[in-house]
Amino acid sequence: MGSPFKDHHHHHPFSLAKKLIPWTFYAMLPLVLFRLYFYPYPFHHITTPILTSSSSVSSPTPFEEVETSCDYTTGKWVRDKRGPLYNGSACGTIKEGQNCIAHGRPDMGYLYWRWKPKHCKLPRFEPSTFLQLLRNKHLAFVGDSMARNQLESLLCMLSSASAPNLVYRDGEDNKFRRWFFESHNITISVYWSPFLVKGVEKYNTGPNHNQLYLDHVDERWAADMNGIDMIVVSIGHWFLHPAVYYEGDQVLGCHYCPGLNHTEIGFYDVLRKAIKTTLKALIDRKGANSNGINAFVTTFSPAHFEGDWDKLGACPKTKPYKEGEKALEGMDADMRQIEIEEVEAAKMNSTHLEKFRLEALDVTSLSLMRPDGHPGPYMHPFPFANGVTERVQNDCVHWCLPGPIDTWNEILLQVIKKWDYESRREE
Repeated sequence: MGSPFKDHHHHHPFSLAKKLIPWTFYAMLPLVLFRLYFYPYPFHHITTPILTSSSSVSSPTPFEEVETSCDYTTGKWVRDKRGPLYNGSACGTIKEGQNCIAHGRPDMGYLYWRWKPKHCKLPRFEPSTFLQLLRNKHLAFVGDSMARNQLESLLCMLSSASAPNLVYRDGEDNKFRRWFFESHNITISVYWSPFLVKGVEKYNTGPNHNQLYLDHVDERWAADMNGIDMIVVSIGHWFLHPAVYYEGDQVLGCHYCPGLNHTEIGFYDVLRKAIKTTLKALIDRKGANSNGINAFVTTFSPAHFEGDWDKLGACPKTKPYKEGEKALEGMDADMRQIEIEEVEAAKMNSTHLEKFRLEALDVTSLSLMRPDGHPGPYMHPFPFANGVTERVQNDCVHWCLPGPIDTWNEILLQVIKKWDYESRREE
């Protein structure tokens, strides 16, 4: 299957599935609205720290010496009177469900925090620097709705310096889109690929499970790989859905598929295989090319449901957790750990490639500490216009724009700055 950007008639219907996840084993029963998930918390806890390195540069120009490397994964959220770079009314690329202010969210405190790493500074995002560093390049965000959330945050941050022009959309739920920044000849794309590998998403009319082919990368994005200079991949939540897994023509097993005579497989192993296949494809297809590729894996973004997802106050917090108040554990820790380990393994496997660079964008801990940053009931406009009701849909998975997810792109810029400095030093 080719890229959707080349085939304007190829649509991928969006499945609105209904599922419910019980708290035993990895089992899940169908019931979900708008991909909001509960999920189980295994009690084994992996704490091995692996750092995301980058520069602690604070000047708006990318062309200066990088003083130190920085571990952005540990720190605390501190008050910041300056607030965000953009607002919901000024940025036209925000997905409706994440435009919390426009939808009537009354508290604004969540906008006035910034991430302070323990041993270094994380500078405020500099749109002009980002545009300068990406001049004449194609940046692609590939993955699930968290990849889209991060992309839309970046577009809003950049739009304060240069207007993005939408030059392609597939017409169906905005799953494949492309923007062009004429000022710097930059293309930024988003590719819907919730497993990164080849997958057949379930439909209302078909079987009640996804099908994943773990040894095949998803060609809906991979077919365009030669034209991509930098890629940010982000997956996780879709691996909690019921699915049947294949390698080659063989069924490996399944995750929560009662009625099918398949071996039950936990989704952790499947996530690992999917990332391994993806990174191997990047290395094999692009790593040895003359122009190579710069790649990021954004780590798992925790949800913050407290009780039922459709009950009033599902994510009611209005402030970040304090340092040490919330531990990274259970599924959040395990998903992150798998992604970090696979990135480190791929880096070891590609040390001989000069044009391939890879980094984990390790945002799990800093995101875990922001239970106040989700749309909650404000995924819909003015949910309490007719009074407060006991039941209301809540999004405690995605992030308001502006919001904490803007920090992910601040860190992204710092790593790109570091890479740019290293490249120029080697010349």
